[in-house]
Order: sequence, then structure tokens, then C-alpha cells
Amino acid sequence: MNMPMYSIPGSTPATAPAAGPGAALADADAASESTAAARTVAEVLAHSQVEAVLNELDHDLVGLVPVKTRVRDIAALLVIDKLRLNLGLASQASSLHMCFTGNPGTGKTTVALRMAQILHRLGYVRKGHVVSVTRDDLVGQYIGHTAPKTREVLKKAMGGVLFIDEAYYLYKPENERDYGQEAIEILLQVMENQRDDLVVILAGYPDRMATFFLSNPGLSSRIAHHLAFPDYAAGELMQIAQKMLGTLNYRFGPGAAEVFARYLALRIRQPHFANARSVRNALDRARLRQASRLFADRDRVLSAADLTTLEPADILASRVFLANPGDAHAARPDL
Repeated sequence: MNMPMYSIPGSTPATAPAAGPGAALADADAASESTAAARTVAEVLAHSQVEAVLNELDHDLVGLVPVKTRVRDIAALLVIDKLRLNLGLASQASSLHMCFTGNPGTGKTTVALRMAQILHRLGYVRKGHVVSVTRDDLVGQYIGHTAPKTREVLKKAMGGVLFIDEAYYLYKPENERDYGQEAIEILLQVMENQRDDLVVILAGYPDRMATFFLSNPGLSSRIAHHLAFPDYAAGELMQIAQKMLGTLNYRFGPGAAEVFARYLALRIRQPHFANARSVRNALDRARLRQASRLFADRDRVLSAADLTTLEPADILASRVFLANPGDAHAARPDL
């Protein structure tokens, strides 16, 4: 069956001037012009400032060494392609569509944001923004609803990156009245015909994405780069917790870090653990308990240390410990 040809109204070629008055866009245009004259890797990096993005990725994300290495490899490929283009050696533009596989909370969205910055600074996309969507943003509930929804999302993403989380939910072969296949067909056309103005990143669990690609070989053939995001080790999760607390101007009080490490050891074994996302949620709940503890002592003059310190009790009240009272006893530093 021949699929209808789709293009996105309002989209412009990747070589068109960036729209909007933002200084960042103007700077990127100037950098792109300078990069066009570059003859060395150092010149491309200096004009595009891509290395600053790679350094931010190293600084902001704990662990994920294989992912960071792959991102650097992709950046290196793009830089070399830029130098080839400057010498008239490039023929056909490389496909930059990607697949990110991993469990929740492993940094996929963060890496997508950094990848968009890299692509923008090197001139491969006009804007460098990321539009994050799920099935509900693309697929309609009745005939004639899916195509306009999908085209509207694609129009917003043009010039940047479209990040589709849990992409396998687009395909539901068991439901003959499902309209996900229509969204996939539109995506296929746009990924092929307008790949110089849009990069699509499909994300989800590894096993489900593998099944999804087997059922949709057209999509699989358009994905050039596959990045696997491993789960964080316990020590890496503690580093993430410390980073999150520092960003919020909180800290662990005496014994609290040890209690939180024990919390993580228990939580990792429970269902629905979501790596950094679960760490953030646990810290948010600990902050709530700290606030309730301080709120109860209404006449006390609170110091900066009081207001920024999480105590062991703020963590021990978690349901994780309540379900494992023996572990709660072992986690108490004073017992």
C-alpha cells in the first residue's frame, strides 16, 4: 500500500535563517557562518562551542559512561562531516534519527536536550529545541483526528528534536480500530523527506522497543544511532542524591546519608523503581517530613542549618522502612 506523502506546513529548510529575535539564535547563526570556514577540528569546536555542551553533560549526569562516549562519538562524526562539507566532500546528509533505550530515570530526556544543543550549534537543526511527546499527543480517538494531531506536533518540532517517549505504544496490533499506525506512517514520511529539518528520538524500555522495531521495519531502517542507557549503581544513585540536594540548598545531617543509602538498597529491590526519578521523589518526601517536623515546633528560632538539613528521622519514616522494620532498626545510626 502506498502511503500518502506528508509535509509539514510552515516548516522551512535547515539552511533558512533562524526565526525569532533571540540572541541565542543570532549567536548560533554567527557561529554557523564561522564554522563554514573552519578547516580544523579545533576551529569547529571553538566556533560552535560544542565541547562546552559535552562538558556540561559530563558534569550534570552521574555515570552513564557508555552513553557519554557514544554522544561524543556522534559529535565527532558531525564535526568531521562539517569539515568534509566545507571542502565539498559531503554527498548525502547523514540520518540523525536516534533510539534511546533504558529504564525510567536513566537520563534519556536530559541527553536528548544536550543532543539538540549539539545539533543546533553545529548547524544541523535551526532551533535546537526539544518537543517531548507520548502516544496521547499524536494519536486521536476517532477517524480523522490522528493526522491533524500528529502534523501539529511535527510542526512544533520542526527545526529541532522530537522526543517520543514510550514510542512502542504507538503500535497496538491487537486493536484493529487503533489509529497509531496512521501516526507512524506520517512519522515515516517526515523522517525521510524532512530529515534535514527534524531529528526524531524514539525512547522506551529495551525489550519493548526491540519488538516495536520488528513490527515496524520502516522505522527501524531510519534510526541511525541506538544508545542504551544502563541502570544506575547504588553508589551512583547516592551521588545523584547529593547533587539534587546541593541544587536545592539542602544537605544530609549526621547519619542521614547512611540511612538514605540503606533506603536505596531496599527501594531498588521493589517494583517500579525509576532510578534518578525515584531518588528525586524520595528526597521530595524527606523534605516534606523535615518541613512537618520543623513546623510542629512553632516557637523555635530556626537557623539556616535547621532549614537546610535532612535528619535520619526524615528518611526513616518512609514506607520502605515501615515495610521492613528490621532494616529500619539497622539503618538507625544510634542503635
